[in-house]
Amino acid sequence: MGLPQLFLVGLVMLFGVLGVLVPGVPGTWLVWAGVLWWALHEQTSAAWTLLAASTALLLVVQVVKWRLPPRRLRGVGVTRRMVAYAGAGALVGFVVVPVVGAVPGFVGGVYLCERRRLGAHEEAVASVRAVMRAVGTSVLVELLACLIVVAAWAGTVLAG
Repeated sequence: MGLPQLFLVGLVMLFGVLGVLVPGVPGTWLVWAGVLWWALHEQTSAAWTLLAASTALLLVVQVVKWRLPPRRLRGVGVTRRMVAYAGAGALVGFVVVPVVGAVPGFVGGVYLCERRRLGAHEEAVASVRAVMRAVGTSVLVELLACLIVVAAWAGTVLAG
């Protein structure tokens, strides 16, 4: 697979990760489709193993999401800005402390957004709790799984 095609696969995966943050966008399935596209062109044991592992992980995540409470975005005041802060925080956390850093990064992004909006620490903490109860857990589980798949794909590509 050439560099331009690898770039396109990575772009599809990036759209998938960003799609996780937008309700109604099939972000998880875009990430999986990127891995499928890559595996169909690579046809190596590493590619097939990654596709199988990614499929299993993303299916488990879908089951977990169905078991979590439904998203109630409007009721807790989730804004596009908050989603952007949470996503950026999760991405930075994931890079700084691989995999597990996404969780505190996500929560930290929501806190930072609310602290800037509300001004007071206590109000921002209360808002973060409400957001995490309503939507955070569901989005965080899906985002973390997609980031793990993308990181595994990038590691496999770089390992060659």
